[in-house]
Amino acid sequence: MQLFYNANVNPEDTEIRFSKDESRHIVKVLRKVVGNTLHITNGKGWLFLAEISLAEAKNCIAMITHAELQPNRPYHLHLAVAPTKMNDRYEWFLEKATEIGIDSITPIICDNSERRVIKTERYEKILQSAMKQSLGCYLPQLNEVCSFTDFMEQNMEGQKFIAHCVEDSNRHTLKGQLKTSENTTIIIGPEGDFSKKEIELALAKGYVPVSLGTSRLRTETAAIVACHSVSFSNDLQL
Repeated sequence: MQLFYNANVNPEDTEIRFSKDESRHIVKVLRKVVGNTLHITNGKGWLFLAEISLAEAKNCIAMITHAELQPNRPYHLHLAVAPTKMNDRYEWFLEKATEIGIDSITPIICDNSERRVIKTERYEKILQSAMKQSLGCYLPQLNEVCSFTDFMEQNMEGQKFIAHCVEDSNRHTLKGQLKTSENTTIIIGPEGDFSKKEIELALAKGYVPVSLGTSRLRTETAAIVACHSVSFSNDLQL
């Protein structure tokens, strides 16, 4: 199955009109013709079946024949991750986290951050592509970049963790602290880790310090390990 993404289609709609670029891809590249069925999602959980009624390179139209809301995961995962020095590493994280299962992502600027500018439009396209590739119907929400301090002012529900590398007797493994089927927020720092001040602020805000293993991980690797740990722990309960 090949999945298409259209943010504007709703369950009450009867047809879908594709943009010029999408129309060309469907008709010229994929060689779809009138009568072929397309699978489409709006990224909000809906899966649509639509039959092509007009197959032109600049104007492809499909009539919706079925719409069904797909079940979502029993948990909500929000990762706040500092942008990496090499942008392609952050893009890799976005792609893989979407494939594994994530609901919300916030790029956070920390004291030790080397990258402070992100490409939001490109990140959105990566998330959309990864959702389609993994045949998911829920597009992760990419929040606006913010400072660590501003993020700490946000009221996050559920369990909250900060994964840092500082040796601490109060720090336990993430998998040992996770509770399943709950809202979960995990913050991952930059290459230079969180500053002492940031760790103290997070603890004061109720974040639990955790370790992601015995190895020292890159930022993007740590984020993927955290994402998979939450996914795996919840899968065990199914």
